[in-house]
Formats: sequence, C-alpha cells, structure tokens
Amino acid sequence: MSSSQAHYARYFHAGAIVSLISLILLCVAWELVLAPLRPGGSWMVLKVIPLLLPLRGVLKRDVYTMQWSSMLILAYLAEGLVRATSDASHTSVLLGWAEVALSCVYFLCALLYLHPFKKAAREIARQAIQKASQ
Repeated sequence: MSSSQAHYARYFHAGAIVSLISLILLCVAWELVLAPLRPGGSWMVLKVIPLLLPLRGVLKRDVYTMQWSSMLILAYLAEGLVRATSDASHTSVLLGWAEVALSCVYFLCALLYLHPFKKAAREIARQAIQKASQ
C-alpha cells in the first residue's frame, strides 16, 4: 500500500469506527428511550447484538471482519429504509433516516478502506497465475 493510500485508509477506518459505534448507540437509544415500539422499551433493542460482533475486529483493522461486516450492515440499511418509510411516528422516521445514513457511511468507509487490500490480493493472484503458466 502506498503512503497516500495508507493516509486515506486511516480516515476510512476512522469513519467506519465512528459510524459503527454511532449506529450501535442509535439503535440502543431508539429502542429504549427515543421511540420504542412499546412504552418503556422493547425487545427490539436486541437488534444491536449483531453490530457488537464485528466491533473488536473493526477496531483492530481486521480485513476479514471489515469484509463480512460490510455485508451485515446492509440489513440495517434495509431496516432503516423500511422504518423511515413506514413508521407513523415522526421521531421514528427521523431515526430511520439516521440509521440509513450511518449504514451508508459505514458501508462506503469499509469498501474504501478495503479497496487497496483487494487490489493487492488481485495482483498477487495474477502474478501466481503468470508464474504457474510459465
């Protein structure tokens, strides 16, 4: 990875961390305090558990964790879209759009962080194929 790619990777990694932690906090606050499905909180707060699974790997810059968590986050994008367009409460609609925004930020940051790694892996594979064919 070149020095400019490493420089940008730092920002993309930071963006992924901030958006993931923000999404965790948003989901907890949404289902317990801000606009729970039932007064006093709801079991929907358990939706945050899958977001906790990749947190350690994302903090440690684990490429594999960043890859699979970028697919996991799409479920939260879908949930945010559904709740933003179907919930009756104005607060839930705003929180749904916030969930969509945070999910998109995480997804984009994860992909942009992973891009140099994927490019390097493709190059290594290309060289191995060339070497094997000689």
